[in-house]
Amino acid sequence: MAGSRSSLRGGVRRGLAGIAVPPAVKLSRQADALAAAGDAAAAEPLYAQALAADPTLAGTHNNHGNALRALGRLDEAAAAYRAAVFHGLHEGMAHYNLGSVLRQAERQDEADAAFRQALALRPDHAEAWNNCGNLLRDLGRFGGAAVDYRRALALRPDWADAHDNLGAVLYLLHEQGGEEDAAALARLWRRDHPDNPLARHIGAAIAGEEADPRAPDDYVRQTFDLFADEFDRKLAELDYRAPALLAGLLSDEEPAGDLDVLDAGCGTGLCAEALRPYARRLVGVDLSDGMLNRARARGLYDGLHEAELVGFLAAHRLAFDLIMAADVFCYFGVLDDALAAACAALRPDGRLAFTVEALNPADGRPHRVATHGRYAHAEAYIRTAVANAGLMLRRCDRDRLRFESAEPVTGLVVLAERPAI
Repeated sequence: MAGSRSSLRGGVRRGLAGIAVPPAVKLSRQADALAAAGDAAAAEPLYAQALAADPTLAGTHNNHGNALRALGRLDEAAAAYRAAVFHGLHEGMAHYNLGSVLRQAERQDEADAAFRQALALRPDHAEAWNNCGNLLRDLGRFGGAAVDYRRALALRPDWADAHDNLGAVLYLLHEQGGEEDAAALARLWRRDHPDNPLARHIGAAIAGEEADPRAPDDYVRQTFDLFADEFDRKLAELDYRAPALLAGLLSDEEPAGDLDVLDAGCGTGLCAEALRPYARRLVGVDLSDGMLNRARARGLYDGLHEAELVGFLAAHRLAFDLIMAADVFCYFGVLDDALAAACAALRPDGRLAFTVEALNPADGRPHRVATHGRYAHAEAYIRTAVANAGLMLRRCDRDRLRFESAEPVTGLVVLAERPAI
């Protein structure tokens, strides 16, 4: 969600040479300097003193509201923004700031009115359209939210957050019974933003149109860069079990610490703790720099690489004794290239352990992309693809990977081996 911005207009008067600056304005300027340095706690009482001396300083009321909001004093911040408008700061930003703090305070009807007033004054304000969408999403009005996000993107076509918001609300609209409306909006999204990775991939899934053989790299990178800071917490809430299930495939073997191990699509490093006892050298590879930064902080890897997986595997032939890929191949539909590259990167007797989401056999297709952007695979397809890649299938178990919307997500937990020469 876009945040509010300070405005120094509407009462902050610049002193001319030889003309004394009023004390209230001096105090306001001192507060502005503290606020700009990030010290809202010190700035707030100076704003209050300035306004006690001259309550007509509209810009100071606005900036006082920003400081109060930063301190979590939301009702006082709303009052300050209203005072800014009352004293003449009748511009889009003041109403936008008011709407933002009212939404944060869960005063939705008042927030909606403030945002609409902001847009009446400044219809080219993309952030206000985005926040209107956020507000409608909060209220469960997913179709209206999608329309507002589209308006934000018409003004800022490359805004990643707004694309992410639109994809998420179309998914919610689809899952709440609005399949036709979601599909129509997704087709418009794809038409208007053909080069955007989320529009291409998520839009195709929601519209029911033919998806790419694999998720675009820039879609995966953008998705996980945005998700990196909350990734571990979110997966814990979903009771995410893929790393533990894959570790269970290795439990019959006493770790000797003599293997060269690749954590493929390592993310934040959730598999690292289980892999470290087996590894002479533990390497991770991922497309997302944000995720790699989290993995690096664990201090368990000998090397981390930002790279596309298939290309990385192709460049490291016969380099690994064990490759683990937890929920990585769910971003591939067709697995031929990925499995062949994994086989080539393994040494003889090397093993590949991975999970995918299981596709209902009644679907009849080898794989399909779901509205959340991940592919599910039929067990028969996995068995055939593993064999075609030159690997021997050791295990293919069905188990619960996580919960999603309170429903269990069944996956395939696979162990394959490159035969000895």
